[in-house]
Amino acid sequence: MNNLKLRNFEISNEGNMTLMGGMNVLESRDLAMQIAEEFAKASQSMNINYIFKASYDKANRSSINSFRGPGMDDGLKILQEIKETFDIPVITDIHEPNQAIPVSEVCEIIQIPAFLARQTDLVSAAAKTKSIIQFKKPQFLSAPEMKNIIEKCASAGNNKITLCERGNSFGYNNLIVDTLNFQILKNLSKPVFFDVTHSLQLPGGLGNAAGGRREYLLSLAKAGISQGIAGLFLEAHPDPNNAKCDGPCALQLDMIKPFLRQIKDLDVFIKNQETLNIL
Repeated sequence: MNNLKLRNFEISNEGNMTLMGGMNVLESRDLAMQIAEEFAKASQSMNINYIFKASYDKANRSSINSFRGPGMDDGLKILQEIKETFDIPVITDIHEPNQAIPVSEVCEIIQIPAFLARQTDLVSAAAKTKSIIQFKKPQFLSAPEMKNIIEKCASAGNNKITLCERGNSFGYNNLIVDTLNFQILKNLSKPVFFDVTHSLQLPGGLGNAAGGRREYLLSLAKAGISQGIAGLFLEAHPDPNNAKCDGPCALQLDMIKPFLRQIKDLDVFIKNQETLNIL
């Protein structure tokens, strides 16, 4: 298993749970600081490895009128401040090859969005930074096909990879999560995360934006964590109904502690179980 060292903890499918948590898009500096503080406090109190997540630009919004974010320069300044203030690693996504180097100077992990995970030039540029690269599994790919993306990244000289499940799309404004995918992805010998937030999307469900099913967050998160994976990818907001992106899928900010308490307890229980070879 390719476990990854990050600061003072290890990212692995067998070890202590890692949380990539934050907000979808950077709406403001003050809101980002508020959300980061809540996540950091909750994670520390429960001995959860924590990485702050936020996007400086949402380049794949449904509508031309949708909010995209502050842009790379201003967004990286906010991420840098969060990183220094709370002494935590940060992750954000890139959309173009020329963004890889400046993002790597701030973020310990570069995320490749699901729709872009097969873009060779983007993957190569990210890989050459030597940062950890997280690949969201595209909604249109099967889990075994992620092997090709891993090989593409490795061919550019970087084998520090995490994989993130976020459901498959079959049209009709819906996403389906197949729990067998977690085991298939784990067999690719990479740490596996579950993006429970975006797995609850109803793509295009609001006509000009994605809908969501926030009421199923805890149930779906438990299903993913029960598979013995590295951790969870989760977004929260103090006012999800008025969030500027993916609010229908976001956890209410004041629910972070009780939510994570159940997830952490389940993660510990699952990883303490004896492994059985039933073949």
